[in-house]
Amino acid sequence: MKKIIIFGASGRTGKQVVREAFNAGYEVTVVVSNTKDYIFNDTQIKIIKGDVFKPETFESALYGKDAVISCLGIKKRLPAFVYSEGITNIMLSMQKAGVNRLICLSSRAVDIPENAPLITKFIVNHILRRFFNYFFADMKLMENILCDSNLNWTLIRSPRLLNGLKTGNYRTSINEYLTNPTSLSHKDLADYIIYYMDDEKIFKSRVEISY
Repeated sequence: MKKIIIFGASGRTGKQVVREAFNAGYEVTVVVSNTKDYIFNDTQIKIIKGDVFKPETFESALYGKDAVISCLGIKKRLPAFVYSEGITNIMLSMQKAGVNRLICLSSRAVDIPENAPLITKFIVNHILRRFFNYFFADMKLMENILCDSNLNWTLIRSPRLLNGLKTGNYRTSINEYLTNPTSLSHKDLADYIIYYMDDEKIFKSRVEISY
């Protein structure tokens, strides 16, 4: 049985990743900051109270795991380094525990290609980055840290995420910009993460995904 550990498991995508992994028959451990508010109906899921800024709260849980999934996110519009410091602490703890597989979520808005539609550039540069500049800057730093590592990492850039159904019908691009990204449901993002977790074609690669 594959053993995985999920960070950011209390977020909208994180919860769906937990569900997909459990339904796939994996042994699932989740790391959340508040165990009292984290409710999952199956007692077989191991819940760890941890803080990505404090590796000592979760590093022992990494031993014996086959893969790590980071769905880290920020709920408040405040300057923070959850992405860059969080992934650094996770990676260092993975090295101690001898775990080599890491899947990490990012955003399509981190990097916009030159040939993107003008409306897309306007929305990202003048709206999203205006109000969430610290968010994307730290996420980009996280990407750089991840890409410089020796782990078997996969960086997944998602578009606007919605509370839609799981369709299994989405487009992906590996190490290239995906044309005309629109949106994606949290459930379909989780489906891709779990279904392609062991696909060596996406090791040490950036994946863009969208409908």
